[in-house]
Amino acid sequence: MPPSTNDVAAAALEELAELVSITGGDPYRARAYEKAARAVAAYPSELQGLDAKALDRVPSVGARIAAKLQELLATGHIGELDELRASVPAGVRSLLAVPGPGPKHARQLHEGPGVSPVPQLVDALSHERLRGLRGWGPTSEARLAAAIRQLQEAGGRLQLGVALELAEQLVAMLRAVPEVSDAAYAGSLRRMCETIGDIDLLAASTAPDAVMAAFARFPLVAEVPALGTTKAMARTTSGVHVDLRVVAPGVYGAALLYFTGSKAHNIHLRRIAQRKGCKLSEYGLERIEDGTIVAARTEAEVYGALGCAFVPPTLREDRGEIEAAAAGALPELVRTDQLRGDLHTHTNLTDGLASLEEMVAAARARHYAYFGVTDHAPLLSMQRMTRDKALAQRAALRRLEKDTPGLRLLHGSELNIQPDGSLDWDDAFLAGFDVLVASVHSAFSLDEDAMTRRLVAAVEHPAVNILGHPTARSIGHRPPIRFDAEAVFTAAARAGTALEINCFPDRLDLNDELGRLALDLGAVFAVSSDAHAIRHLDNLRYGIATAQRAWIPAERVINTWPLDRLERFLDKRDRG
Repeated sequence: MPPSTNDVAAAALEELAELVSITGGDPYRARAYEKAARAVAAYPSELQGLDAKALDRVPSVGARIAAKLQELLATGHIGELDELRASVPAGVRSLLAVPGPGPKHARQLHEGPGVSPVPQLVDALSHERLRGLRGWGPTSEARLAAAIRQLQEAGGRLQLGVALELAEQLVAMLRAVPEVSDAAYAGSLRRMCETIGDIDLLAASTAPDAVMAAFARFPLVAEVPALGTTKAMARTTSGVHVDLRVVAPGVYGAALLYFTGSKAHNIHLRRIAQRKGCKLSEYGLERIEDGTIVAARTEAEVYGALGCAFVPPTLREDRGEIEAAAAGALPELVRTDQLRGDLHTHTNLTDGLASLEEMVAAARARHYAYFGVTDHAPLLSMQRMTRDKALAQRAALRRLEKDTPGLRLLHGSELNIQPDGSLDWDDAFLAGFDVLVASVHSAFSLDEDAMTRRLVAAVEHPAVNILGHPTARSIGHRPPIRFDAEAVFTAAARAGTALEINCFPDRLDLNDELGRLALDLGAVFAVSSDAHAIRHLDNLRYGIATAQRAWIPAERVINTWPLDRLERFLDKRDRG
């Protein structure tokens, strides 16, 4: 299966935006390409086959960009993009992968000290060669060095959403092979870790040769460097490394447990097996004395033979889950089907791609009990929000609510937490909203004490209901802000402000470790899509997986609550 035409087109438009900026072109043109790229990536229909008039109707795509998309779809190229690629050294473009320097600074670094490839930039930093450039000093150098380290640590790892979508396609193909009785993805992906190194697949079959032959012919598989009788290594058409293992159906459960991991979880289980006079491997739980296989067919059988309840894959990190499973004390983890609504979404009034009516219709189609619309507030100046626009949206929501019985529409806003902890709008205006999310969108480099004061002030504000994407990180692009997590989470729990688990795959913020800390400190959570398009509403499953990894039960997630309980929580005045 080739890449989606939408993804190819979005990548081309993003590259156009970067190259226009690098070459000093019209910033409004670069911004138009950026907006169009986001719109195309989120567009629910494939672009292939659309004519110019239909392309022109894609949000943020006017006649000029539609013509370029037509050119791309017809020829595989955009003339302007080819010309810009030829005019900008590849090394300059490589700097854009580093979190921090944008197109303007990438050009400055290339033209100033003459550093383009990232290794040259690392060398320039180590010899303090950037300090002669305008706006550069020890602090900015330290930030850039930290950003490069983050990029290098991320390596070629995939975001959870990208890896999961690809793995699900591959598993579906495996299950369609007649000789396969069962198949699954395993490894860190099955544990729903936030980034994935490669994809591990497992299939059960009594005819592994037939499975291997079929796998090598999958349309998603570009090359197979190693193909054995039960093991294969492959690379997909998108360059992702995939390992496939085929096992007999009778040991499928033991193999799935083993290849899911984590390593620490497996080692702990093997110690328990040894104390019982057994050894545990991918072939099953085997009695050492006589070689009898005690359990192997299902994971539940293996766990049961070890004296444990079944441990959900998202918990398998050796963080106390085995002890809890042995004691019958595993938590009832929150599930996607327990969510009654979404409390953080955007429309095209600010930076969303769908209209208010379209987002509400999508919420209704998902049978939500409530739905929060939280467009950006005015201190994020590029969104051009005003009081009048907010009030007009509120009136429109109230009209729409009359046509959607059973769906409570909550009018909200995503506020900007300023460096001093202040928010958009005065308290009297804020009191008119149903739900308020407060987030950090700027001044990410405050020191830990200042950032802690900033966040505590926000969560203690009487109008704030949810602290949005609390660490403000962007996986692989921007590191988390630094703050005293215990102090902020304790303040949030005390003030009755929920902490968001933002479901965007490049955020997953809070992450699992901070979520576990917040849970222990008594906080409650909102699992929110932060959707900027209808397709983004489906990202909730990534946030739910993160919540599960943090051991969070449904009772502590406010958007699993019935409407009446949620509204009492949102109205802090009602709680005195």
